[in-house]
Amino acid sequence: MKHQLTVYNSLTRKKELFVPLHSPFVGMYVCGPTVYGDPHLGHARSAITFDLVFRHLSHLGYKVRYVRNITDVGHLENDADEGEDKIAKKARLEQIEPMEVVQYYNNRYHHFMEKLLVLPPSIEPLASGHIIEQIQLIEKILEAGYAYESNGSVYFDIQKYNENYPYGKLSGRVLDDLLSFTRELDGQQEKRNNFDFALWKKASPEHLMHWPSKWSEGFPGWHLECSAMSSKYLGEEFDIHGGGMDLLFPHHECEIAQTVAASGKESVRYWLHNNMITVNGQKMGKSLGNFITLEEFFTGNHKSLEKAYSPMAIRFFILQAHYRSTLDFSNEALQASEKGLQRLFAAIKTLSQLKATGTSGEYVANLRVKCYEAINDDLNSPILIAHLFDGVRLINAVNDGHESISPEELENLQNLYKTFVGEVLGLQDETASETDVQLIDGLVNMVLEMRIEAKNRKDFAASDQIRNRLLQLGIEVKDRKDGFDWSKK
Repeated sequence: MKHQLTVYNSLTRKKELFVPLHSPFVGMYVCGPTVYGDPHLGHARSAITFDLVFRHLSHLGYKVRYVRNITDVGHLENDADEGEDKIAKKARLEQIEPMEVVQYYNNRYHHFMEKLLVLPPSIEPLASGHIIEQIQLIEKILEAGYAYESNGSVYFDIQKYNENYPYGKLSGRVLDDLLSFTRELDGQQEKRNNFDFALWKKASPEHLMHWPSKWSEGFPGWHLECSAMSSKYLGEEFDIHGGGMDLLFPHHECEIAQTVAASGKESVRYWLHNNMITVNGQKMGKSLGNFITLEEFFTGNHKSLEKAYSPMAIRFFILQAHYRSTLDFSNEALQASEKGLQRLFAAIKTLSQLKATGTSGEYVANLRVKCYEAINDDLNSPILIAHLFDGVRLINAVNDGHESISPEELENLQNLYKTFVGEVLGLQDETASETDVQLIDGLVNMVLEMRIEAKNRKDFAASDQIRNRLLQLGIEVKDRKDGFDWSKK
């Protein structure tokens, strides 16, 4: 079947047919985390949303270069141009190096993304590793006349830019809105207008993270990194730029302005944004006491949680809502997702054991069409999941002898669930996974007990052969006086 994928473009505010610039190659850039704390449910939603995009584009046959950045410098408190760098502040409070903070929380982020079966991006650049590119971009913007230097800092001149290009086209904001939106802050006297934003900030003496430039010893503004890194790895024009709805303004709006000011053209064809997470109807936030990290979800150690929730329960819960809709967390909603996921995998297990019982109609072919129509309609995962549960009824009916299915249709149905559940939605049966681990552990222990028996018989050749073979398979064995220990390399 011919696939017509549509996506909702935040820039045009309508669904558009997805047509890559250079098919079958797709360039996708997604704003990753600022790594100064453990990832939370909001991080999970954004990561899973664009993992779904990545997985489905790959499934359709596109060669996707997926770039997801890590912000490790320049992101100041309250997303402003003044205050302390979020990572430097964490480093100061914990009395460690800023890059220790970055490495620790970057490792934590990857650990939890792996648990959620979020595929790693093709490239994951750090802002601190691209200072030269950011300085070069500032020079281009200054050369074009859309920025100015002030006391060692460099600011983007929004009013000058707006004379030639429409600032605010992504968010719908205009300069009058900005005047009321932007708060007066210390140091704003450096700016021509209080809504101008920093491209380069002169570092104060106590600032921990700074680099040399022709303007001052300082650091790049937060918005700059994505413009510099996306153009470096995806070129001046690419297909998709994604991130959370909270980044639409000012971050992504500023990115557009910077890029157009430097090159005279827009770089992104499709802007995609996932919506926010709420908790019992309230926006998730530390000040409200409803901020829950992924580790707390997985362990159940939070006052708002009735129990621990598995990574697949979290992933399934997120996928049951359309990425552009608000997703409200509650224990009831998550427990309903758990039950739904168990029912889905129970049906898949039944499907793997089904026997063809005769002839069948067009149900499987029609189900396949409906599944593709759903996911191709702006990544509509909840409708896709609903269709998969329609198929569960057929699986159970065939198993109970109330429906028949031909060998060909049975194979097609098995492939359909393998494709959409595992490949596209990225869901895995955790129960089966735990069983597999227990089976492997049991087999290794049994083989090692046979090795102990060989040693007791003084058959050292057999003992060494078992040890060496296990080592080839990636299992290291350490002998003890009273037995053995083993671990995977």
